[in-house]
Amino acid sequence: MNYLEVLKKDLYKFEDLGVQKSENGAILIGKAPHIAQLAWLNKIYPILSDKDIVLLGKELKREIPKDYKLFLTNFSNGLNIFVSTFSLYGLRKELGRSIEASRQPFSIFTPNLKEKPKNAKENYFFIGGYNWDGSKLYIDSVTNKVHYCAEWDATSLYKWNSFEEMIVSEVKRITSLFNEKGVVLNINKHTTPIEIL
Repeated sequence: MNYLEVLKKDLYKFEDLGVQKSENGAILIGKAPHIAQLAWLNKIYPILSDKDIVLLGKELKREIPKDYKLFLTNFSNGLNIFVSTFSLYGLRKELGRSIEASRQPFSIFTPNLKEKPKNAKENYFFIGGYNWDGSKLYIDSVTNKVHYCAEWDATSLYKWNSFEEMIVSEVKRITSLFNEKGVVLNINKHTTPIEIL
């Protein structure tokens, strides 16, 4: 089983709470009425086309790291798990505040063009983050390692050897912080890979 199949299996553990495909093609897994009436635990977005990838590269003025490009074109255009506890960035195709517009990934442009943390190098490609404290993840395009950093400082605080290693381990780790209904087990426990003081 490849890592994308493992990832899909882990995200679908909550399908008994409901699965719905939204108008824009996003797959919503696990209703979360304890959060809000229309909340879903996990969101998988429609994959990107080669044309979308070319557009992203032009807008970002750089190549998308190979491992992340594979994820965007073969699994999901970004990702959102446990109601934004952990998110991966993607291409937003619709602006607005409608329900459908909200069922899109967080923009990949914001952290890579508009809100780069200090100490970010040109080879750092920001791919996601955590809602606990706004901390971020990036791929060092020279080494292909994934790094975890604070919201406004790209100094590496933790790293994984690859995107595959990061996504599989983080989804498993974060899933373990919630019960079978998707309710957090301990509201005071950090949901980040390490605790930043």
